[in-house]
Amino acid sequence: MVIQPLPQTFFQQTTLELAQALLGKLLVKETDEGIAAGWIVETEAYMGPHDKAAHSYGNRRTKRTEVMFGPSGYVYTYVMHTHCLVNVVSGGEGSPEAILIRAIEPYKGLDLMYERRGHDKKIRELTNGPGKLTKALGIVKEDYGLPIFKPPLYIGDGEMAPEVLSGPRIGIDNSGEARDYPWRFWIKDNPFVSRSRSVKNM
Repeated sequence: MVIQPLPQTFFQQTTLELAQALLGKLLVKETDEGIAAGWIVETEAYMGPHDKAAHSYGNRRTKRTEVMFGPSGYVYTYVMHTHCLVNVVSGGEGSPEAILIRAIEPYKGLDLMYERRGHDKKIRELTNGPGKLTKALGIVKEDYGLPIFKPPLYIGDGEMAPEVLSGPRIGIDNSGEARDYPWRFWIKDNPFVSRSRSVKNM
């Protein structure tokens, strides 16, 4: 199967629309070791200057957040608790919004994923979290600023998710009312989803 990247225009949807549209799409990373890829099963939207959980809250513009102020469809990576996390920039130029990819279902390069994550892992534990999936795919902080619509790190087409649920985002307890916004989206009953708080059918 030849995996074709989605065009940049795909990423020009509104952030909340894109966060749901990414479900069922294929996240691909090409490295010297080979190709690893997985279906996106969980995302979280971060809505920029008015979202206390967003790195760009209050239009905070730093070396780390700079890419978020540019056009949609670029890679925003950062390190948290030693784990690299990967986001897709959204919202359009001047609107620093982004979507965190929280979990994927392995599709290609399973041997590579086990080498990177450990052969003692159950398959669902390889990629059922934002730090786990980046390690499994070989996504690193240095991928910051790459276009997500071109190799070596890109998103390919897939199928529309059969049923999408939404609920509060995870790990943002110090962000006031923003902790309860239902801006996390995931594919219902997919075993690779990280974990749940409260849910809502979409």
